[in-house]
Amino acid sequence: MSTSNKSAPVIIVGAGPTGLATGIALRARGIKAIILESDSRDRNRSGTRAIYIHGSTLHRLEQIHPGVGQKIAQKGLVWPTRRTLWRGNEIFSRTYSDPGGTGNLPHFTSLPQSTTESFLRESFNLQGGTIHWSSEVEHVEPQQDGVRVQTVDGDVWRTEYLVGADGAGSTVRNGINADFQGEASENSFIVIDIEETPETPREVERVFHYSHPDVGGRNVLIIPFTGGWRIDIQCKQSDDPSNVENVDVASEMVATILGERYRSRISWISRYTFKQVTADSFVDAHQRILLAGEAAHLFAPFGARGMNSGIADADEAASAITVAITAETASIAEAEIKRYGTRRKKAAEYNKYAAGKALEHLQSNRLTTKIKKTAAAKLSRYWEGAGEWLDDAPYGPRKNPDATQFY
Repeated sequence: MSTSNKSAPVIIVGAGPTGLATGIALRARGIKAIILESDSRDRNRSGTRAIYIHGSTLHRLEQIHPGVGQKIAQKGLVWPTRRTLWRGNEIFSRTYSDPGGTGNLPHFTSLPQSTTESFLRESFNLQGGTIHWSSEVEHVEPQQDGVRVQTVDGDVWRTEYLVGADGAGSTVRNGINADFQGEASENSFIVIDIEETPETPREVERVFHYSHPDVGGRNVLIIPFTGGWRIDIQCKQSDDPSNVENVDVASEMVATILGERYRSRISWISRYTFKQVTADSFVDAHQRILLAGEAAHLFAPFGARGMNSGIADADEAASAITVAITAETASIAEAEIKRYGTRRKKAAEYNKYAAGKALEHLQSNRLTTKIKKTAAAKLSRYWEGAGEWLDDAPYGPRKNPDATQFY
């Protein structure tokens, strides 16, 4: 195996949405950065994955690289109606005449993660960025004056700063010995992607079922996105998740939930237990490596805090690195990187808390939780606010007392 020595002002590890957004944000600030990605150029990014993009994220992307937020919004889907049912009976419904809002960008949009990534990759390429595909990072070594990076194929890179955006199994995080322990959801969740039927499409609406009576009393979330539907099914603790994700069982559930015409339109099935984890440090001891996205934190998906917070990490990492590179003294540079670690860890802890509140609401067997939900369902017949609370609660708190740290 031959070894070659290379260098770049900034290296990003990982070409997912967080890594790509970091590259775009750096180049927008005049800092050259390259991306090292372990997958090949023709990788298959199956499944919708992170489909919900907040309006704040669209605005952030548009500010970083004008046009990209607009392209994502135009390709995505904004649903006008949200509904919630309790054991088969509707307890809340609201339809908005202008669901996307009246600004230049909508309040949210829904589309497969792979489509979002394609727009981000296009932006990075337009800025002159380079992705080194099939370049799996084997080892990172932070030093006082930079970082040494070695790939599996023998390349050795030197860089002033490195951003680890290489996901939950992050080699970069392991390289700085950051602790990454946390809790997992008690229940498994089955996620099913279904292609729309163009001849007889369903009405575009987001629907949540508490204890859907036709699928064994399991909680079911139905989310529309550009080109289809996603169903999230919460398994019971007594379930064998491998049985629920069996294609025959899943097809039967899809036909029951969406209608018979969708039975054979499944495009992807996956099973998850959702993790709630933040790294104990988002930067290394030399303030040369910054963790971002799932390399730094994992949340249950309720409230869509994963990719959205990763893109916020990316923008703030780019800002911190830009200040550090142009700083007059090492102490200023180090302080700026430390500040990134503090701010984004605080944001991650809040997002973990908020996602945890949603998880507790959905899967807790605590008597107080059950009583609150049952009482709200009964009260919703007389007071819309009770139904709206049941509609909102599966996504966790939406307001952070420190707004600068949200996402």
